[in-house]
Amino acid sequence: MIKDLLKETEERMKKTAVAMEEDFKTVRTGRATPALVERVMVVYYGVPTPLKQLAVISAPEPHLLVIRPYDPSTIRDIEKGILQADLGLNPANDGRIVRVPIPRLTEERRKELSKVIKRRVEEGKVALRNIRRDMLQELREYENEKLISEDDRKRAQDDLQKLIDRYAEQLDEMGKRKEREIMEI
Repeated sequence: MIKDLLKETEERMKKTAVAMEEDFKTVRTGRATPALVERVMVVYYGVPTPLKQLAVISAPEPHLLVIRPYDPSTIRDIEKGILQADLGLNPANDGRIVRVPIPRLTEERRKELSKVIKRRVEEGKVALRNIRRDMLQELREYENEKLISEDDRKRAQDDLQKLIDRYAEQLDEMGKRKEREIMEI
């Protein structure tokens, strides 16, 4: 019972770490990567749709993204979606494809992005603490229902804390790695 609960908790923590990794891909590093715009929502026939479902996104050069829409009539919508996403990017089209030049990051912008990364790491840690709180509540309920002993609960709490520490360290490491990437010129 406790092992199942710990396993479920670890799965939730893994999902938090994966979500953080995906979130970091959308933070600009001065290098063109399709992940910067993949999740940009474009209004397509009145329905918000992720850009990656409407076009092929490639990075032929380190400072340029090329977006080839499946339906050429969506070019204006794609441009509008990128501008509304507030990524600091200015798309241009030639009627068939959208080119998005990726400007070099200034020192001020790098520091700003570094703060964004730190804030997102802290949000991830808050998510981990919420997961811990939920599990502790379940453990207390098990103990109150006499399904587990007090000793079992305390051992499970220790195991839970080790899990939290491991995933918090993992989030910190991901944040530091992304900060180094941002600060790299």
